[in-house]
Amino acid sequence: MAWAIACAMVTGVAQAQAPANVHANANANMAEAQATPLGNSNAQYSRPEVAALRGAVPTAPVRLRVWGFEVYDARLWTPLGFRHSQAAQFPFALELQYLRRLEGAAIASRSIDEMRRVGLFTDAQAQSWLMAMREFFPNVSAGERITGVNLPGEGAEFWVNGQRVGAVKDPAFARLFFGIWLDERTSEPKMRAQLLQGLQP
Repeated sequence: MAWAIACAMVTGVAQAQAPANVHANANANMAEAQATPLGNSNAQYSRPEVAALRGAVPTAPVRLRVWGFEVYDARLWTPLGFRHSQAAQFPFALELQYLRRLEGAAIASRSIDEMRRVGLFTDAQAQSWLMAMREFFPNVSAGERITGVNLPGEGAEFWVNGQRVGAVKDPAFARLFFGIWLDERTSEPKMRAQLLQGLQP
C-alpha cells in the first residue's frame, strides 16, 4: 500500500523520463497511473513471510503503471474473516513485487510522504520511521519483493525476498504505512479498490 511503492529513483532511461515517485502520486494533472488486475493467482508456492498467517490467501495481484512504466505488482495476503475496514485488528501481509530498479532510500522517503496523506504524525516520528525503513528497504531490481506484515497492536515487520529484515514496533506506524494502500485517503484509489475487491468491508 508500495512497501513501494512508484517511480522512485528509477535508473537508466526511466530515471530521465519520470519524476522520482515510489507510490505514484495521483495528482491528476501529472500522473497517469494505471492499476491493472492481473487475474487470480492460486499461489502454488510458499511464502516464508506469510507462513505465520494461518489460512492466509492472496488477492489477485494488481499492477501499478506510472507514466507508462510498470512499477510493481501488489497483493494482500489475508486470513479468514479479514475485514478491510478493520484491517489494523488483523494480521495480514502486503506484498510488492517490483518490475524495475528502485533505490531503497527513495522508497523509504516516498513512504513517509504518502503516510502524511493518511494521517498526522510528528517530525520526530517521521525521522524515526524513516531511519528504520532506510535500514530495512534495500535497492531492488525487477523480480524482487518487499513484504510488510501487520502485527495487530504491535507494529509491522518487513521481509525482503523471503528473509525477515526487521520490524517497527509502533501500531501508529503500521496503520499509516498500510494506509498508503488501504486507507480511503490513498493517492491510488483505483489500486485500493482492486486490492480490496472481494474482501469483506
